[in-house]
Amino acid sequence: MGRVFNFSAGPAQLPESVLERAQKELLSYRGKGMSVMEMSHRSSDFTAIIESAETLLRELMAIPDNYKVLFIQGGASLQFSMVPMNLLKENGHAYYVNTGSWSKKAIAEAKKVGDTRILASSDDKNFTYIPELNVNQFNDQTNYVHITTNNTIEGTRYIEIPSTGNVPLIADASSNILSEQWDVSKFGLIYAGAQKNLGISGLTIVIIREDLLNQATTNIPTMLNYETYAKNNSLYNTPPTFAIYMTMLLLEWLKERGGVPAIEEENITKSALLYNAIDESKLFYSKVNKVDRSLMNIPFMTDSDELNKRFVKEAEREGLHQLKGHRSVGGMRASIYNSMPVEGVQALVDFIKDFERKYQ
Repeated sequence: MGRVFNFSAGPAQLPESVLERAQKELLSYRGKGMSVMEMSHRSSDFTAIIESAETLLRELMAIPDNYKVLFIQGGASLQFSMVPMNLLKENGHAYYVNTGSWSKKAIAEAKKVGDTRILASSDDKNFTYIPELNVNQFNDQTNYVHITTNNTIEGTRYIEIPSTGNVPLIADASSNILSEQWDVSKFGLIYAGAQKNLGISGLTIVIIREDLLNQATTNIPTMLNYETYAKNNSLYNTPPTFAIYMTMLLLEWLKERGGVPAIEEENITKSALLYNAIDESKLFYSKVNKVDRSLMNIPFMTDSDELNKRFVKEAEREGLHQLKGHRSVGGMRASIYNSMPVEGVQALVDFIKDFERKYQ
């Protein structure tokens, strides 16, 4: 069987050129006689890999010099705990914006650490929109504000990054980092699991402003303290070496394509192609508020569970995989991350139209 179009929410489809490069270097990385997976993380060869990955990320995102880039394990889910453990002070509080499943998980973990409050929520309409923020609620005891920039399950995103003034803005950007241009200086901390737009599972990137590194109490475990990673260039212990290597390759691929401005334009084209097909359909529809629609994750459905299941099954036979919607939403979901080519989205659009002609 040849390559299929993988619309999974993650781990996501990777560019063939990146996979071919990894395959070529799998047994012997650049003539060294060993794989990256066998390489000491203290070696000069791996040091060059991790430094290259950081340099590329800084260039592509225009990360200011007063931010540290950390390579951490545990997925974005571990960050739900690390963020409050490092930033939530004993007499302070944190505000969270509840925009869906991942926000709720982040809130649940933060509540275990300290005073956690809901600033805004879209729960009243099943998370189909992004709520406005009332920053007038902030005071001197507000340690940070947490948002999820893109909601993988619900299919919403922040079109504009909110301004929180002097209160650090913390963002779970796992599913749309590098998909569009951001001003990193608006954030105090950005974290993202790598398996969508940054590489493969096993690695989480944290971008943190330096003044937030000394906030943790002294009794925080060493491996849960951001300072540990910052002071040791993410090499305090053995990092996920192969995952970092794959991130380096993916960042090289993105740079060769013209960087974030070019991929943002392509992402807008891809999402518009699919949204137009859904909006023009008499069989399929989207529940998401149009102004808050995600560029990366597009849920859609019919009114029939039977037809939804048939769509997913028949799509797979056509090489369009992982289109089943999340159980909490139902229907279908197409995740069209950076590595999904326009051809893949066009193939899905053609199938949507064929399916409608067949079953409408």
